[in-house]
Amino acid sequence: MSTDTVLREQVLGLLRGGHAHMSLDEAVADFPLDRINDRAPHVPYTPWHLLEHIRIAQEDILEFTRDPQWVSPPWPEGYWPARDEQADAARWNATINAIRRDLEAMQALVADPANDLTADLPHAPGYTLLREALLVADHNAYHLGEFAILRQVMGTWPANRAG
Repeated sequence: MSTDTVLREQVLGLLRGGHAHMSLDEAVADFPLDRINDRAPHVPYTPWHLLEHIRIAQEDILEFTRDPQWVSPPWPEGYWPARDEQADAARWNATINAIRRDLEAMQALVADPANDLTADLPHAPGYTLLREALLVADHNAYHLGEFAILRQVMGTWPANRAG
């Protein structure tokens, strides 16, 4: 197996979650919809805010990678919903589905052997597909871990959850 193939498989594994990281689906499984807008003590955002932050950041990284005309949101306020913004079940599901969709799109870029993982992006010297894919994986893993801890603090894990 070539080094390129091994590298792609390792990055894809990291993007998918598992190994040492919780996946999105594991993190959000059986989340009580009546708690998506609740705040834990001393936490300025809700569970939905945190997922929406993941969605916004991941979309930004993906679009920056593949679209030379992409304009990133303003930092940092453009990467979070407004503090008082709330979601209903449809918006919660839309956020999760958008995270899945964009994550699959990043995985497709990494999986395609026509895309050189280590070449500079044509519109962004010094930035590579590998860098951007690792950034998505790292950012998602960090915040999904945070989401899992938030669930623990809020008591929103199912009673029958193993582990």
